[in-house]
Amino acid sequence: MLFLHYVAKYCQFTLSLPSVFHSHGLFACVCLLPAFDLVFWITDLDVFAIWTAAIVCNPLHMDSNPQLSQSSLQNTSPDQNPAELTQLQAAFAYQSEMIKEFQGQLSSLQATNEHLTRYIQSLPPTRPDPVRFSLPDKFDGSPEKCRGFLRQCTIYFDNQPEAFLRDSTKCSFTMSLLTGRALEWASAVWDQNDCIRTSFDYFAKQIREVFEYPAGGRDVSVQLLQLRQGNRTAADYAVEFRTLAAQSGWNEVALKPVFKQGLNQTLQAELACKDVSSDLHQLISMAIKIDNLLRNNPPSLLATSMSTPATNYQETAEPMQIGFTKVSVEEKERRRVNRLCFYCGQPGHQCRSCPNKPSQIKVNTSLTTMLTSCFTLLLTINHANSAHCVPALIDSGSALNLIHHDLVHKLNIPVIQCIPPINITAINSQPIGGGITHQTVPITVKIGLFHSETMSLYVTSTPQHPVVLGNPWLTIHDPQISWSSKELTKWSPYCISHCLQLPLRLPCLTTSIESPASNKSVVIPPEYSDYNEVFSKTKATQLPPHRPWDCAIELLPNIAPSKSKVYPLTIPEMQAMEKYIEEALASGFIRPSTSPAASGFFFVEKKDGGLRPCIDYRGLNTVTVKNRYPLPLVPPALEQLREATIFTKLDLRSAYNLIRIREGDEWKTAFITTRGHYEYSVMPYGLANAPSVFQSFINEIFRDILNHYVIAYIDDILIYSKTREQHIHHVRNVLSRLLANNLYVKAEKCEFHVSSTTFLGYKISHKGVEMDNGKVEAVTEWPRPTTLKELQRFLGFANFYRRFIRNYSSIAAPLTSLLKGKPKKLSWTQSAQTAFETLKTSFTTAPILKHPDPELPFIVEVDASDFGIGAVLSQRHGNPGKVFPCAFFSRKLTTAEKNYDVGNKELLSIKAALAEWRHWLEGARHPFQVITDHKNLEYIKGAKRLNPRQARWSLFFTRFQFTVTYRPGSKNGKADALSRRFDSNETSCCQGPILPPSVIVAPIRWDIMEELQRERQTEPTPPDCPPDRHYVPGSLRQRIIQWVHTSLSSGHPGIQRTVEMSKTPRELPAGLLEPLPIPQRPWSHLAVDFVTDLPISNGYTTILVIIDRFSKSCRLIPLRGLPTAMETAQALFHHVFRVYGIPEDIVSDRG
Repeated sequence: MLFLHYVAKYCQFTLSLPSVFHSHGLFACVCLLPAFDLVFWITDLDVFAIWTAAIVCNPLHMDSNPQLSQSSLQNTSPDQNPAELTQLQAAFAYQSEMIKEFQGQLSSLQATNEHLTRYIQSLPPTRPDPVRFSLPDKFDGSPEKCRGFLRQCTIYFDNQPEAFLRDSTKCSFTMSLLTGRALEWASAVWDQNDCIRTSFDYFAKQIREVFEYPAGGRDVSVQLLQLRQGNRTAADYAVEFRTLAAQSGWNEVALKPVFKQGLNQTLQAELACKDVSSDLHQLISMAIKIDNLLRNNPPSLLATSMSTPATNYQETAEPMQIGFTKVSVEEKERRRVNRLCFYCGQPGHQCRSCPNKPSQIKVNTSLTTMLTSCFTLLLTINHANSAHCVPALIDSGSALNLIHHDLVHKLNIPVIQCIPPINITAINSQPIGGGITHQTVPITVKIGLFHSETMSLYVTSTPQHPVVLGNPWLTIHDPQISWSSKELTKWSPYCISHCLQLPLRLPCLTTSIESPASNKSVVIPPEYSDYNEVFSKTKATQLPPHRPWDCAIELLPNIAPSKSKVYPLTIPEMQAMEKYIEEALASGFIRPSTSPAASGFFFVEKKDGGLRPCIDYRGLNTVTVKNRYPLPLVPPALEQLREATIFTKLDLRSAYNLIRIREGDEWKTAFITTRGHYEYSVMPYGLANAPSVFQSFINEIFRDILNHYVIAYIDDILIYSKTREQHIHHVRNVLSRLLANNLYVKAEKCEFHVSSTTFLGYKISHKGVEMDNGKVEAVTEWPRPTTLKELQRFLGFANFYRRFIRNYSSIAAPLTSLLKGKPKKLSWTQSAQTAFETLKTSFTTAPILKHPDPELPFIVEVDASDFGIGAVLSQRHGNPGKVFPCAFFSRKLTTAEKNYDVGNKELLSIKAALAEWRHWLEGARHPFQVITDHKNLEYIKGAKRLNPRQARWSLFFTRFQFTVTYRPGSKNGKADALSRRFDSNETSCCQGPILPPSVIVAPIRWDIMEELQRERQTEPTPPDCPPDRHYVPGSLRQRIIQWVHTSLSSGHPGIQRTVEMSKTPRELPAGLLEPLPIPQRPWSHLAVDFVTDLPISNGYTTILVIIDRFSKSCRLIPLRGLPTAMETAQALFHHVFRVYGIPEDIVSDRG
């Protein structure tokens, strides 16, 4: 046996192990040497390496077993070297020593380990990791979040006392969590009150006083008393009830009846039968259990035997009859014995011939009429990916739900055969046909917008109505019908949990809404009666939710909104203000404010005598960053209407109030009244960005259908379709989207299913789109001139556009010839009439009348006369820009408007023009210019005090971005001519005394006037005397002249005084004429003057005119107003002296 050979082989194997085991981490290896009976457990890589080296280099325990060693040596091969064996023996001996040394080190390590274990056990237990609290939510000043925010801060401070040792730290930390208007308020008072910075309790108290007012202006107790479960689960109702109850501080005795009162009637009835203890918690738990039981276990459908028809008329179920009383068994027997009529109980006839019994046809007719008007609902049958609206009769006497067989065939509804057939009888107990043989497969039926169910209907012939909902349907849904409003007001618990998604008040088949302004009843087509909610006035007064399209109010940097004073109000206005604020607080539209902004609040009178509240937001609009969201381009959109044949026009109700103000911006809308300081939660009228904000919102709602079958311009919506069927689907889609986004329609201003309508100045019909005649009506209906003055006005208007009309002079020659020679009377001719009509046609056709281009700025020229107003809408085209008219407007003043002063008439002309062209000017991409000949209107936007009429118009003006420019009347001929079209049709107002003679106490009488009247009797007034002058006979003329010059009231100083004044020199003697020297070279002698008060052009209003008296050439220098002496010198230096040198003299009349 070659031991060394095995050792060598083993060593080769073991030498290869470390690299392998290093790659696998911790390992365990068992080395078994049978010859030496040794087993080694190696658990560490380094120990394994030492053992491997020892095995390779040293004999293993050779000295411990000499017999084995000698035997092994004797059995070795003769080729083995004895020296190697000796060396191997030495190696094994060295290895044994190393093992002893390692064992000693291992014992030492074990002792150290035991010492460390005892030391660790003697240490005190470590503290657990602290609980980390999340930071309180930031507080923006919302009333409903105030209590929770302060509670979070208190809990945060209590659980980290080492971090918040001082109140100042708590106050600073709380301050860092404020945002929005809460931060603005805290920043304002932080440096004013030391207690706010040093006492957290005081700081928290101030926050509560400022921000913790009840939402909507209602106290918590009021909210608790008005809380109702509605269609919510009892669990959801209980959560809100417990929250309000905790805030109210009421005890359980007071809370228990309030909780019961807010539950649904079904739950109240169930609880009345239960033995509920006085514990409020048990009462709430019981209500939740009963509510869950009712919702999860709907009432089962009562089985009804329908196979055997009833043979007794009195026992047959009848349709609902008002006043019907069923005859008792005893009464039947009495009538039978006495041979009385079974119907009326009178003798002499039988039931079949009773005169008091109406005929069957009459009963059916009246019954059908009654049911149609009271119990007919509009049903939507959804089948084969299509919806079909049909009227359905609710009949409590019908034992089945029925559908007419013609409707089944029309809609292609699959049917199932009834085996055996079901026998049915009419109201007179007579069988109908062969009974019911088929029923439909389950189909989806919708009632209203939110009620949907799947049901099967029995197919038969149903007169008057295609669908009849009978007793099975009424049993399941158990609807409550309001006889006064003819609405379904309540459903069964089964319906609430399985069919109804939202509360619904469903009207009857036809719906009409009366317009209070015109007393006109607007009938909504029956196809949309299930969308009655979208026409609700009440819904439009509810606070809308926050949405991504909330109105943001960005202010210019470093500019604060203006503050207004409190406007004084009359007693009726005070009462109207109280009512408005109460209603707005209750609806949540406004809330109390602590804002630094304050706009004025006042009232303007409506046309019907009522009062309309107005907020003066002119100061806020001035510092607001304008939202340039574009309004739609109407002409391109109208190109889609070419094939449309049916139209519907909708007008939204209170559109702006259905948009919320962005959270944190409400303080900017604050207004001040004599009652207090408030701010809006919704977008009020009068904000500069309101049209753009609402247009972006309405575009997002109809984004995928805009210009396909809908055109939306702010709150005006036009729906167009090719066919009636398509149109009904389109209108329903639009109404559904409006309702889903809490927008509501003003039915009294809507038009449904019309073949032609007007929309934003265009006439729309199946023939196409035409311009509204009102655009050119002011010119086309210009009456024929009857006086020379009227002809001059028309020619003055035409002269502005003569450069656009080819051969204008030739066309107008017959008209201008009528003015030659200064005639006293107008002689109208046929050629003049032809020229007049030709010019009117030229004004209203291209190339004069341009279509408005929204990319170019508009110019509005307005003017007002005593009897009319006129305006011209123009734009500049080409380079250089020439002014082309886009539209004309004029109208006659009403009787009341004729009494306006000049300023209000001119302001009325601006308001009427902007209203006429609102679809072009509101939201225009460029601010437009309004030109008027009344200079005071330049300051209308900055006026501090306005009368009610001006305030109402000023509120309207906030929707536009424009500047008012003054132009003298002599240069404002176009609008002036349009406004004076009506002057000739009015009788001039005769000037007369305003006061009656009875109120004059001491009239002044002149004796000379009595003498004049006496002399007129002898010498009457000649016929050619002007009617507004007095004729003086020759005998009195000298005396009249003397009286006029000597009377104290005449103003003349008299003869003596006149002579004295003429003798005293009052003027300087005239000087000698000294002509200017003749210049000898160019630009050596200059003449300078100013042309001032010109219309504004790029900011310039003055021209400095410099003329060289040698060459007569001139330089024109534009200036921004009349310059000072220094500015004049600088202009001369830059434009003349630097170019031509210093002149010898300058002549000016401004020495």
